[in-house]
Amino acid sequence: MANGFGSLYIGASGLRSAQNALNTSANNLANVDTPGYVREQVRFADQNYLNIQPSKERINMQQTGLGVSIGDVVHARDIFLDKAFRQENGRQAFYEACYTTVLQVEDILQELDGMEFKQSITDLNRAFQELAKAPADSTYQNLVLQKAELFVSRSRSIYADFQSYQANLNEQILEDVNRVNEIGDRIYELNLQIQKIEAGGVETAMTYRDERDALIDELSGYAKISATEDATGFVRIEMEGIEFIEDRGCNRLGLQTANGTGFYTPYWPQLSDLERKQYVEVFQTRVEISTENNNDIGSIKAKLYQRGNEYAHYTDLADADAYSKIQDCTLMEMQAEVDQLFHVAVTQLNDIFAPNLSVENDITDANGNVLIPAGAKILDTENCARGVDGELPPQELFQRIGCERYTKVTVNGQDYYVYNEEDPNDTSTMYQIGSVKINENLTKQVTLMPAYTENGAVDYSLGDKMVGVWENKCMTLNPYDKNPGTFEGYYDKVMDQLGTVGSVYSSASDHLSDTSSALDNKRLQVTGVSSDEELTQMIKYQSAYNAASRYITVISQMTELIVTGLI
Repeated sequence: MANGFGSLYIGASGLRSAQNALNTSANNLANVDTPGYVREQVRFADQNYLNIQPSKERINMQQTGLGVSIGDVVHARDIFLDKAFRQENGRQAFYEACYTTVLQVEDILQELDGMEFKQSITDLNRAFQELAKAPADSTYQNLVLQKAELFVSRSRSIYADFQSYQANLNEQILEDVNRVNEIGDRIYELNLQIQKIEAGGVETAMTYRDERDALIDELSGYAKISATEDATGFVRIEMEGIEFIEDRGCNRLGLQTANGTGFYTPYWPQLSDLERKQYVEVFQTRVEISTENNNDIGSIKAKLYQRGNEYAHYTDLADADAYSKIQDCTLMEMQAEVDQLFHVAVTQLNDIFAPNLSVENDITDANGNVLIPAGAKILDTENCARGVDGELPPQELFQRIGCERYTKVTVNGQDYYVYNEEDPNDTSTMYQIGSVKINENLTKQVTLMPAYTENGAVDYSLGDKMVGVWENKCMTLNPYDKNPGTFEGYYDKVMDQLGTVGSVYSSASDHLSDTSSALDNKRLQVTGVSSDEELTQMIKYQSAYNAASRYITVISQMTELIVTGLI
């Protein structure tokens, strides 16, 4: 124990420590509803002792204590809970973004001008069923023309809506990447501020730490991150396995823009060769994404994954290799599947009016020059119907915007109508959404629609062909689907698949939301402010303050008595 006036110093240290502890509790209470605030906890410690004389053999060192001090004000956090929460928060953001895309696609398909897209398929089917009864009836021909126009326009609108949503996701990716860069810059600034304040070992940068922790939590929702704090208070962050925040600063994300689509792809500028246009992408979306691989994390990756890299068409479903490029990308799969439905329906309905056959042997001229090679398709003039004018080739219902159906070739005085094949490298030659329109000749004169035989009689065999097209099970979803269906059955299968995918994403998102909420609640038990607990602490520190005050009063009275008693 201190002698003389040293006892007053001990009492004064008690007053100061109790007052500082009261201030800390009051600050906690004032921020009980402040988002991101982490409660502060006071840790008391002994002040240094003064040695009166050195220790001797068998005699303890004589020391004088100087009272109590604030050893530390603890910034209460649990690094393990933080790590677990940030990982689950990122995973939940991934599946929520995927589910949002599925919901948007379902809305596009089911709510087009108040009618489902399937209705346009059904209406076209019914129009052909009516036409099958009387192929030459202009009333039914006009009905087919009307419903065909509606089918084309709605298909275009559906596909355009898919493209618009891809553009919407693209803008979201731009905004998210900009926000990630802002967060990275701010975290680096806070790192420097925290190091500066805490360098003396006297003060803890509580406010800056709270802001930094909140930013790291937000960052975890955008991408897979790993945060590590060193002894100086500097936090280093890795994003997708690459250093994002390091000693030298924040490695900001760059954006590469794809030609043709304008789609953004985030990349690492510090690792890329910009002159050679060799980019190191931040997010690897070409690998299998799953919980087992621990790469289903972050909303940016989900949006890249769901947006895809381009606009898909029916050719992307041609084989397993082509399909692998769009598989599990909701928007691109739906684009390809809707385009495939359109393509098969259009080509098969055209083949009713203008059927083709394959040439078995080369067709040559008198000099032996091959004008029509074996395997080429030509109009089957013997089995095709004609319009009211009786002209060949007959009019097709759906017409490619940049390509005629046939090219006339005359060989040895005989006319052949060679079918112009679709070229995957030239969209104008393809029967795909955006490249097809209703035949303008039929729009001007509907009676040109094929309905008559070569001798001018009504071709009632067309009826069986029309009915057969809608009953033919010729469509599969993808190269792995082994159960073909009709046009309407195919569309139902598309919607079933979309509903299944949406259910998986929804379940995962809800489960992960519960998990992240539970982890956050556990964190709040450590970091959150309890008003009842803080009030209890204030009562305790107030009592300590009063005790120290009474102690000083007693010492003062004792000292006064001793001094006055000596006079």
